[in-house]
Amino acid sequence: MLQKGRKNNLGPTAETYASDFLVKNGYKVIDRNFHSRFGEIDIIALKDGYLVFVEVKARFSLKYGLPEEAVTPTKLFKIKKTGEYYSLLHSELPKKLRIDVVALIVNGPDVVSAKIIVVD
Repeated sequence: MLQKGRKNNLGPTAETYASDFLVKNGYKVIDRNFHSRFGEIDIIALKDGYLVFVEVKARFSLKYGLPEEAVTPTKLFKIKKTGEYYSLLHSELPKKLRIDVVALIVNGPDVVSAKIIVVD
């Protein structure tokens, strides 16, 4: 269940929902909200021998398109660079890197659609 409020409140709530959703789908969440000079990663997880960098996008309306459509090439580039830096800092983690998107569509307090999209 998500609560609509100020824009800043949606992000952390959506990320918590996404973390739980990832775990239910076999991911092991190891970090959240990692920041570097290159950018920010919402969730970092392990799945099938990959170190996965997850971008979370949620929409209350499809007026501006699907959530995953908001993940631009520029955003993907920043996630990739930030993920490579994270990997350097954590040499014990898998070397195979991947970017996934968790796309959430919300109607009122309920998530009506949640999907994981493997980007890279």
